[in-house]
Amino acid sequence: MINLNLKQPLMLPAHQSNVVVGSRLASSPSAAAVSRPRRGGAGVSSSSSRSRSSSRRHTRLPRISCSATEEVSGAVAAVTVEPPQMLTVTATVEASPAIGQMYFERALDDVGDLLGKTLLLELVSSELDAKSGLEKPRVAAFAHKTLREGHYEAEFKLPASFGPVGAVLVENEHHKEIFIREIKLVTGGDTSTAVTFDCNSWVHSKFDNPNKRIFFTLKSYLPSDTPKGLEELRKKDLQALRGDGSGERRLFERVYDYDVYNDLGDPDKHPTHQRPILGGSKRFPYPRRCRTGRPRTKSDPQTEKRDGRHHYVPRDEQFSEVKQLTFGATTLRSGLHALLPAIRPLLQNRKELRFPHFPSIDGLYSDGIPLPAQTGFDAIRSVVPRVVKLVGETTDHVLRFEVPEMIERDRFSWFKDEEFARQTIAGLNPVCIQLLREFPIRSKLDEEVYGPAESAITKEILEKQMNGAMTVEQAVAAKRLFILDYHDVFLPYVHKVRELPDTTLYGSRTVFFLTDLGTLMPLAIELTRPKSPTKPQWKRVFTHGPDATDAWLWKLAKAHVLTHDTGYHQLVSHWLRTHCCVEPYIIAANRQLSRLHPVYRLLHPHFRYTMEINALAREALINADGIIEESFWPGKYAVELSSVAYGATWQFDTEALPNDLVKRGLAVRRDGDGDGELELTIKDYPYAHDGLMIWNSIKQWVTDYVGVYYKSDEAVAGDTELKAFWDEVRNVGHGDKKDEPWWPVLNTRDSLVETLTTIMWVTSGHHSAVNFGQYHYGGYFPNRPTTIRKNMPVEEGRDEEMRKFLSQPETTLLDMMPTQMQAIRIMTTLDILSSHSPDEEYMGEFAEPSWLVEPMVKAAFEKFSGRMKEIEGFIDECNNNPENKNRFGAGIVPYELLKPFSKPGVTGRGIPYSISI
Repeated sequence: MINLNLKQPLMLPAHQSNVVVGSRLASSPSAAAVSRPRRGGAGVSSSSSRSRSSSRRHTRLPRISCSATEEVSGAVAAVTVEPPQMLTVTATVEASPAIGQMYFERALDDVGDLLGKTLLLELVSSELDAKSGLEKPRVAAFAHKTLREGHYEAEFKLPASFGPVGAVLVENEHHKEIFIREIKLVTGGDTSTAVTFDCNSWVHSKFDNPNKRIFFTLKSYLPSDTPKGLEELRKKDLQALRGDGSGERRLFERVYDYDVYNDLGDPDKHPTHQRPILGGSKRFPYPRRCRTGRPRTKSDPQTEKRDGRHHYVPRDEQFSEVKQLTFGATTLRSGLHALLPAIRPLLQNRKELRFPHFPSIDGLYSDGIPLPAQTGFDAIRSVVPRVVKLVGETTDHVLRFEVPEMIERDRFSWFKDEEFARQTIAGLNPVCIQLLREFPIRSKLDEEVYGPAESAITKEILEKQMNGAMTVEQAVAAKRLFILDYHDVFLPYVHKVRELPDTTLYGSRTVFFLTDLGTLMPLAIELTRPKSPTKPQWKRVFTHGPDATDAWLWKLAKAHVLTHDTGYHQLVSHWLRTHCCVEPYIIAANRQLSRLHPVYRLLHPHFRYTMEINALAREALINADGIIEESFWPGKYAVELSSVAYGATWQFDTEALPNDLVKRGLAVRRDGDGDGELELTIKDYPYAHDGLMIWNSIKQWVTDYVGVYYKSDEAVAGDTELKAFWDEVRNVGHGDKKDEPWWPVLNTRDSLVETLTTIMWVTSGHHSAVNFGQYHYGGYFPNRPTTIRKNMPVEEGRDEEMRKFLSQPETTLLDMMPTQMQAIRIMTTLDILSSHSPDEEYMGEFAEPSWLVEPMVKAAFEKFSGRMKEIEGFIDECNNNPENKNRFGAGIVPYELLKPFSKPGVTGRGIPYSISI
């Protein structure tokens, strides 16, 4: 009897027995959900349920399907085979070895393949021996390589009393790892009764690790429901993934463990590359990252040594070949290191660090910058193909950027107050604006350290800007005033940042008014410099008045606010709240939730590539002198500042979109309780409106899924693996916040649904909203400058700058903005970070194979997929509705960042399951 993935055991008749790894499942003509290949394969889906790419980790293999086995779930539960009959089982394995083997090792492996001695399979029964109560003897056989590339077959003789096969153990006797996509059991060539193991994993060589790999059936089990024959294997597999917390990790390993962020600095390279340890202290609280175990630096025993060659993440977390070819932060760094030195002399020949005028900025998109022949543009084009272009039919190349959509629609939109305000709710960082609930505005910082707490934005200033339409008290009561507040979070860093070369900082507050049209209008901007030992606090309010000087000062003040918003977006809204805070969930899930666990299988697609992209970020983006430090105003304080924001603002419950909106005053619950339907404070708030549709769709999917496996609240409370997972997230992964009262307790189905929905929303909708529009909105850098290099000319002691400003205000604005080198570096980076990989998996488009073998889960996913398609159409309707002034109008970019599906490239739309870039 062989059972791998059915809700009820499927018994294979004695005359039909095959094990197939990697070939396509057939199904009956009535199959409702036959998955088709996503790319490069044959087959057509007959429903919205399509299996995820089984070859996503190794794209040289064609895509396969894993969705038909549930069609026989109604078959006879058992077929009795009389002893002494045996079941003849043929194993077929489609696998692909690692590339880059030494010739001698490859030759040995080829010989081993010919002899059929390189891939050992062991079948494990789900049942214990009835007499002894022990595990039944496993049945093993070597798989022989066939004429088809990467195809192996083995034959087994199973005792009739063997019972359902619940696991396959694999020993790889090649000298290098091998990628196995799928294991399938077919009896007598009848593929309609095939059962499947979805492997999609690299299997280490026995010469690296003698322990066999364990692959389980597609059927999911809670710990208490685990077949007796699999209980010990379930525990053993988890233990192998946890490791023992010692030693340096090797690239082929699959160990998930925790460490603090102690690898951002490189003090052995230079003392200025020293960076604080983030995590494990009250001063710098932070989530944990994956432990690599690398040795410590000579200069600082607390800092991990950076070798500059490779980084460890568990093997199955690494990029597929397609992803490796289309993105890598280290490749990005090497590309920029080749590109920037080549163009630096060309820029210096212009005798300008900054852009001399705005037409020269436009030239980056029209004319470009010619690249010298020695640039090595072929290597650069492989990293940034949209940026380095061939001119005509010659061999000349230029650095020329694509025109961002907002500039293509309206080249002057970045200059307008309306667009400045609109982007706070429909731009790249729509998660920071808040309802102004109290007036006057006051700081919570210590007045003895920073100066007077009360804001300089007075009642008189605001009422004048509202043209007497209402009083401040009336506007606050009517929920018509909103604030973008970067005062308290940035003020402690003002003096530090001003000590860095060629940059400056203020604390800022910007107040907006909600007009009768439903749009926002900026009323006032306050910039503040804290007091110092030699100077008192300086603060000033800027408004857009009729006076020409005030109008230009207003433009300069807006540039400072945009820089603050850009820095906070990249470091907190993007890096911290998605990439950084999600990594502990991934580590804990792999350490505590078995591959058999339904919650693991629900979350698994939401974790794809995130650990790899985070490791690459630590190598080249957020490290000392990395791209972020070189191009954004916080400089060496960049990631440290995100630690401060984590300690002050992050809490798990408000990562849920509805709770976040209520916390910021952008929504209220109609019935006043925690479960009431939300009413938006700004009716046309594109991020919130579309985000809530996505949130509700995810929550319904999770509710249906959880209901299949947990029949009561007691089942949730009694799930030992789930409890261990959540305890580890709270006490280790986010251990610096373990004592906070807002952590949910997973003891009911409702609490589990809310928690899982929150994790899945952050990895999908939230990340998409703050990531894939980066080039659309930041590709024209005056719209979102990453740094401001000069103080406001009205600050005391700047008389010469004030005279220059009065004579040439445009020159002052250009002097403040990023240099040509900074702009090119960040525009190139944003182009890559905004791009979808060709092997992207969009939420609701493809199903996990384990979802499709359970009929109720399959039906729930089909409903989820249908809802996501409906949302896509509904967003189009909203973008074409003239009443929605924040997403429709002349020159306005439609809000598409939360449209679920996309093609590859820089599209400004699409919601992948995971944080994959």
